[in-house]
Amino acid sequence: MRIVTGNDLATGDVTWWTGRGWSRHIADAVDAGAEAEAVAAREEAARHVNVPYVIEAKATPDGPRPAHIKDRIRAYGPTVRPDLSIAPADEGAAERVL
Repeated sequence: MRIVTGNDLATGDVTWWTGRGWSRHIADAVDAGAEAEAVAAREEAARHVNVPYVIEAKATPDGPRPAHIKDRIRAYGPTVRPDLSIAPADEGAAERVL
């Protein structure tokens, strides 16, 4: 699975392509497949997101799980302070980072 991530222009928040827009929650990300690079280029050109890029992820029952540790940290928040995660309602986020 290939998903697109970037940063919100106004806040700098990590964002994930949902197929129709951007979300701060990786669980909302969709598989962009062969269109991933085109989505990233189009969304950056339209100034909807800053520095989008395509990453590999694995589909799980809880949503996509980024293949690389860097992107798992971007998705689930800090590894040393799970209480700072952007999704505090997601109690299992810290365990999925590593």
